[in-house]
Amino acid sequence: MSTWIVREAAPGAGLRVAVKDIIDVAGLPTTAACRAVAERAEPAAADAACLAGLRAAAARGEAQLVGKTNLHELAYGISGINAAFGTPVNPLDPSRVPGGSSSGSAVAVGSGEADVAYGSDTGGSIRIPAACCGVTGLKTTWGRVPLTGVWPLAPSLDTVGPMARDVAGLVAGMALLEPGFAVSAQAPRTVGRLAIDADPAVDAAVDAALASAGWEIVPVTLDRLGAAQAAALALLEAEAWASNRALAEAAPDRIGASVLARLRAGGEIRPAALDAARQEAARWRTTLMSLWDRVELLALPTLLGFPPALGHARDMARIRGLTAAVNMAGVPALALPVPARESLPASVQLIGPAGSEERLLAAGAVLEQAARA
Repeated sequence: MSTWIVREAAPGAGLRVAVKDIIDVAGLPTTAACRAVAERAEPAAADAACLAGLRAAAARGEAQLVGKTNLHELAYGISGINAAFGTPVNPLDPSRVPGGSSSGSAVAVGSGEADVAYGSDTGGSIRIPAACCGVTGLKTTWGRVPLTGVWPLAPSLDTVGPMARDVAGLVAGMALLEPGFAVSAQAPRTVGRLAIDADPAVDAAVDAALASAGWEIVPVTLDRLGAAQAAALALLEAEAWASNRALAEAAPDRIGASVLARLRAGGEIRPAALDAARQEAARWRTTLMSLWDRVELLALPTLLGFPPALGHARDMARIRGLTAAVNMAGVPALALPVPARESLPASVQLIGPAGSEERLLAAGAVLEQAARA
């Protein structure tokens, strides 16, 4: 049961949809996979706003809620390891981390227990577990999917999006989150390949997949990538402390030690450091805005390496890549598995301008088909 916090016994008919347990479901408690939350949680009085489309589809017999999925505690971690509620088992290799924070959602679709799973992404929490578990995941444009009824981590970065085994599943998930959603009839043709220091096997897999799609690939180099990622993490950590400070001070013994330490560290970030992070954020957004004049999408590895063994989970910090900086820019990003020479797939991250999910998923469908050929 480590994949699930709550599993529906007889959910119904239609597309099987799982929901990360930071999203309110009427009649069920929201635990955030944290004992400090779970022990005082009451059944939610109403669904989160993002579930309206799922409920309407369920009423038509087209979709069903199959349960609420486990996660890295408080949605604040990238390994997916959770000592209190169990660690979801990576369907590609049980000895490796499932990735976080949307670990249960990635595992539910990767193991075939759900067709679509909703996750949240604040610094990579959809894309990272998607990469670890060999599935697809879409980080949506900030503000596109309503967050009312979703447990906050860092409100200026938080997003909700779908996860699925393939791009078609993501399209179905987006159509539930946003009724009427459809992919663009015209997929992008010019894609920038961002130079970033990754495992050579991952780089080779990404380059081979991009070459197979028949796109014009434009080499791209961007300055201050490390500074952008560091600024994003500083903003995330400070907001995470603000969101969870009352909980951490009231019940520190009911929060995992590593998560509690990260929360407290966020409280130590000084105003001057946050001002510098905000200035870096503004520069980074301007950099990306100017990039869209040259290319339609940006491509790079989702993770800089393959998911580590459970006993080496700290290595995730080294290979997390540029995920948090994407959240700071507010733009959408797709994580998509591609074949690699290793026993595990690599994952390519496609990034587009704000509001470009329709074209991003169209590009993902092209790349997925080409990579499988």
